[in-house]
Amino acid sequence: MRASLCSLHCLAGLMLAAVALLSSPALAEPPIRVTYKSALAGTAYHQMGGELAQAIQAGSAGALLLSSEESQGSVQNIMEVMHRQGLYVFTAPPALIAEALEGQGPFAGRDPEHFAAIRGLFPVPPLTMHFVMAGDRGTAPIEALEGKHVLLGRGTFSSGEAARYFELFGLAGKVRLADASITNASEALRDGRIDAYVTASSFPTPNVMETASLVPITLISLTDEQVERTGAVRQIIPGGTYPGIDKRVVTTSSPVFALATVHMDEDVAYRLTKTFWEQQAALTETSPWWGSVTAELLAHLPVDLHPGALRYYDEANIELPEALR
Repeated sequence: MRASLCSLHCLAGLMLAAVALLSSPALAEPPIRVTYKSALAGTAYHQMGGELAQAIQAGSAGALLLSSEESQGSVQNIMEVMHRQGLYVFTAPPALIAEALEGQGPFAGRDPEHFAAIRGLFPVPPLTMHFVMAGDRGTAPIEALEGKHVLLGRGTFSSGEAARYFELFGLAGKVRLADASITNASEALRDGRIDAYVTASSFPTPNVMETASLVPITLISLTDEQVERTGAVRQIIPGGTYPGIDKRVVTTSSPVFALATVHMDEDVAYRLTKTFWEQQAALTETSPWWGSVTAELLAHLPVDLHPGALRYYDEANIELPEALR
């Protein structure tokens, strides 16, 4: 009888131990690790990647881990769709996505089918065009760039936009272009190796702030007629945003999206999208530029939403254009 009682006690102990072992953190489901590729270190979008990674980890209680990876720009982000697997999220503006789908611009010679797998998740803060010129004039018209040596960030959205604007406003062939990475723009302007550079980011953007701390800067301000001719969204950078720039700057902006591919698991896309919107208020407290993100920006998305993201928007009763379904 004593042996039987001992056996029962031993069995009960083994069962309790098994339950404890199964519920221990060591055997919990491992976190899902997602690569997030956005922009160069030192830019606003790279900083946003770090902020987003923290928000996603906090909002998912560690179940989703975003690894923010440095990028040369949106062109590279889209190009890597051809080689990345399902756990890949990247940022890009609509114009570049459309060019990839049509095999045009920097994607000429590439099979557009490589990019047909791109799907939307959620918007991130929009790109604002900055034309930064040496000098203490505060603001100047775009014609002031005639004859100047201007750096366009290789492989970036701003590079293509700036070239398009120079063509529109009669500056093509009248501006000497430096095709180099935007990373060294501040030092190059300070050292006199260039007269100006172009960058696109949410404001205040770190590399423009860095430049303004090294040398006096002038920002190019467009007229309303010029903005209309670009076909882009009119954007105002308030006076006082950057040192020495007391007047408002009229420029343009473009929506930007966090994107994945059809290879991403539907549940992962759902959880990423849901967690982002649930954490947006906290993100805005960290950096005000997140407050510019609204669901209305989804109307500019040139591809379908990922089915997982669509599931979240339907659950949240967010009205969507039919083209995204």
